[in-house]
Amino acid sequence: MTRVYISRDMASVALGSDALAEAFERAGCTVVRTGSRGLFAIEPLVEVETAEGRIGYGPAGPEDVAAILAGSHPSRLGPIEALPFFARQQRFTFARCGIVDPLDLAACDWRGLRAARAMAPQAVIDAVKASGLRGRGGAGFPTAIKWQTVCDARADEKFIVCNADEGDSGTFADRMLMEGDPFCLIEGMAIAGQAVGADHGYIYIRSEYPFAVETMRRAIALAEPAIAPFTLEVRVGAGAYVCGEETALLDSIEGKRGQVRAKPPLPAIQGLFGKPTVINNVLSLAAIPFILSEGAEAYAAVGFGRSRGTMPVQIAGNVKHGGLFEVGFGITLGELVNEIGGGTATGRPVRAVQVGGPLGAYMPPSMFHLPFDYEAFAAAGGLIGHAGITVFDDSVDMAKMARFAMAFCAVESCGKCTPCRIGSTRGVETIDRIIAGGRGGEAVEAMPQMRNAKAQGRSVEQEIGLLRDLCDTMKYGSLCALGGFTPYPVLSALDHFPEDFGGASALTEAAE
Repeated sequence: MTRVYISRDMASVALGSDALAEAFERAGCTVVRTGSRGLFAIEPLVEVETAEGRIGYGPAGPEDVAAILAGSHPSRLGPIEALPFFARQQRFTFARCGIVDPLDLAACDWRGLRAARAMAPQAVIDAVKASGLRGRGGAGFPTAIKWQTVCDARADEKFIVCNADEGDSGTFADRMLMEGDPFCLIEGMAIAGQAVGADHGYIYIRSEYPFAVETMRRAIALAEPAIAPFTLEVRVGAGAYVCGEETALLDSIEGKRGQVRAKPPLPAIQGLFGKPTVINNVLSLAAIPFILSEGAEAYAAVGFGRSRGTMPVQIAGNVKHGGLFEVGFGITLGELVNEIGGGTATGRPVRAVQVGGPLGAYMPPSMFHLPFDYEAFAAAGGLIGHAGITVFDDSVDMAKMARFAMAFCAVESCGKCTPCRIGSTRGVETIDRIIAGGRGGEAVEAMPQMRNAKAQGRSVEQEIGLLRDLCDTMKYGSLCALGGFTPYPVLSALDHFPEDFGGASALTEAAE
């Protein structure tokens, strides 16, 4: 009986993988449902087990079953790992994703956990420190420092919390990992518990990820004997973007409204239910099994500068080859967009890419030489964040994209601090006035705030100055990164694409 492998990842299902699997079952095949390989242009993908190994076909539909089984379908791709998109990857974290049944317990050897339990807790933390692992959720904070702080804290109870509230636009690595290899995350959390003395953990997943929630809960039940005495449970969020911030997430788990807490105290000292808590992103915790099983040196040997190991980069937006590409730090932004992503799906020139989600900076092609590295991006006024890259062609209006960032912040603000709550709303109004003034007043009749500006005699240039001052206040005065990072897309759009903000009008008014 022929064995075939078809993804049950949420994106693959949306593209028709369930119907494809049913068609192969009707043809008498044994169907193994896997996670996604990560290249969405070839989904739904089917891999047929042959004497030469697994041969891929995609995108495929139920009508293609007979031709695929005969080996004569034109969508034949050959061995998937030989495709250029995959051949250039360094898959440490996603090594099993797309290969195995996510709920096949036998596919996980638990080597990392066994190694950790044969070591003293401090030795485990030392290994994580030697690997150079930094938080993959955005800030790039050294993971071992968090662990050491919780390990040294004296308390009757400690917790491990996984932040799986993946809310950034163009990001899907957390979802893919949880749906494609949940035991990797479970093992990483159990190792963290062993290192710091925590017996219980929580995985906080947003409600928009029902497949991930179901898969993680089933995987936890299956893994209980392997990870005992460590225990795990899933908590489902209600979709608030601010709950991706670690302290708002803790409030949400505790059953409160998700609002940012003032720090100190840090969660490592006083976190969930007032106890010392390790909070790490999915990708941070999922990197741990490789470090413990293969050695810290093997992980640290890959990377660039202070950014060690691999990063699962998510390429999305107006791009030909969207998907997940895991590679060591140091690859340039241009390579990721043009060589790996294949440029725009429309075939038009790339005008900008946004790196780091909706609060990431917009970068023009003139910055494509930048290496994918925390320090390099910070020095250029950007941030890597969760490593989502959203591509735009030359039809994009960057003033509208800057407005979207402010509007997004206004909607998603928890409301606790004034710079974020009020500043984002005033930012939207200011950008509206700039757009109206810079476009010859075409929208003035619909915008009373623009008429007020004209009455006060403010020029477009003065409005831009006001917007920059506002961004400065938000950046340095906001309680958390939601308000603090909103200036990144706004200021980068102003700096790199001034023509979209009525730059010519501003120069004319300044001269007068």
